[in-house]
Amino acid sequence: MTEHHHRDIRGGTARAAVFGVSDGLVSNVSLVLGVAAGAHDAQGAVRLAGLAGLIAGAVSMAIGEYVSMTAQAELLQRELDLERRELKRVPEAERRELAHIYRSRGVDAETADTLASEMMRDPDLALETHAREELGIDPNALGSPIRAAASSFVSFAIGALIPLLPWFFGGGRSYVAASIVLGAVAAFAVGAALARFTGRSVVRSAGRQLLLSAVAAAITYGIGAAVGVATG
Repeated sequence: MTEHHHRDIRGGTARAAVFGVSDGLVSNVSLVLGVAAGAHDAQGAVRLAGLAGLIAGAVSMAIGEYVSMTAQAELLQRELDLERRELKRVPEAERRELAHIYRSRGVDAETADTLASEMMRDPDLALETHAREELGIDPNALGSPIRAAASSFVSFAIGALIPLLPWFFGGGRSYVAASIVLGAVAAFAVGAALARFTGRSVVRSAGRQLLLSAVAAAITYGIGAAVGVATG
C-alpha cells in the first residue's frame, strides 16, 4: 500500500518564502536594470540603489507579512472564542448543529447523532470539530506571524541579492548583461521550484516566472533609459 505524504502548507511560512524570493528577484532585477540604464551603468549608483531596494523591500515584506498573519490569526482566534462560548452556553444546540452537518454530507441520521454526541463528550475535541466543520479552520494551525515574517525577510533578501551580485565587483555593460543572465536563471529556478511544490508543469511555471520577470525588467530598464537620456 502506497503512503501519501502531504506537505504542511497551512502555517503561511512556505507561502511567505515563495512569494518573498519571487518578489525580491523581480523587484530588484527591475530596480538594478532601471538604475543602470538611467545612471549609465555607474557601479556606485546601481549598487547603492540595489542595496536600498533589498533592505527596504525585505523589511517591508516582513512587516506586511507579520501584520497580515497577525490579523488573520486574531480573526480566527475570535471565531474560536465565540464557538467555545456557544459550546458552553448551548451544548445541545451545538450537538444538533453538528449532527445536521454530518447528515448534510450523506451520513444517516442515527450515525450522525452518534458521531455528534461522541464529539461533544470532550470539550477540546468538540471545539476542534466545530471549528473544522463550521468554520473550515484548524485551531492547531493558525500560523506563526514571526516565522512567516522571518521567512519573508530572508527569502526576499536572497531573491533581491541575485541580480545585484555582479555590481559588487564592477560596473558597465557586461555587468548589466550579468544581472540579466543571473536574473533569468534565478527566475527560471524559482518557477521550477514552485512547480515542484505545487505539482504543476515545470516548463509552464518556470516559463511564466521568467516571462513576468522579463516584462518587469524591460519596463523599468526602458523608463530608466528614457529618464537618463532626458536628464543627461
